[in-house]
Amino acid sequence: MLQAAETRFLRDGYATTTVAAIADEAGVSAETVYKGFGSKAGLVRAIQEAGLAGVGPVPAPERSDHLSEREADPLGVLRGWATLAAEVAPKVSPIMLLVRSAAATDRDMAALLDDMHRQRERRMAHNARRLARLCRLRPGLTQRQARDVMLAYTAPEVYELLVLRQGWAVGRYAEFVFRGLAAELLGLASTSSARTRRI
Repeated sequence: MLQAAETRFLRDGYATTTVAAIADEAGVSAETVYKGFGSKAGLVRAIQEAGLAGVGPVPAPERSDHLSEREADPLGVLRGWATLAAEVAPKVSPIMLLVRSAAATDRDMAALLDDMHRQRERRMAHNARRLARLCRLRPGLTQRQARDVMLAYTAPEVYELLVLRQGWAVGRYAEFVFRGLAAELLGLASTSSARTRRI
């Protein structure tokens, strides 16, 4: 059902896609869709949550936490986070952009957009705390500002601009995110040769 819903939403838009059309494409009844997800907004939320898990048996947020627990090098952590961002962005960013567009005229989508932002904000605040425990942040940078830097570099609009519109490869996008985070969070202009400042 989620695959059918994702295909319909991204192809036809949120407003014009009906639960009946999704059910028909998935080969189930509309009642089954409503029982499973409650509404069209519930379907979109479920698609986004599935995308955030990434690929593989371990969800991406758990892999992110494991990485920051076992990796002693802050650059290794940032590279891992950039890789995870590039893994989930192809699934999550188009859905978040769909929600942003639909939020202008749909109350449920506006509420979902706020929820998604708060979810991203909490995750990046969590990551900022972990990074600050591992090493000194760039002089003058607070954890709150570090959170906002991470929000900016992993924003769906950045993926949309560089990958969907400008045609960047996902690997190049991941490298952009990594180098940007290293420069902004650690003050490292050259990630290939700079020495990481540790506590």
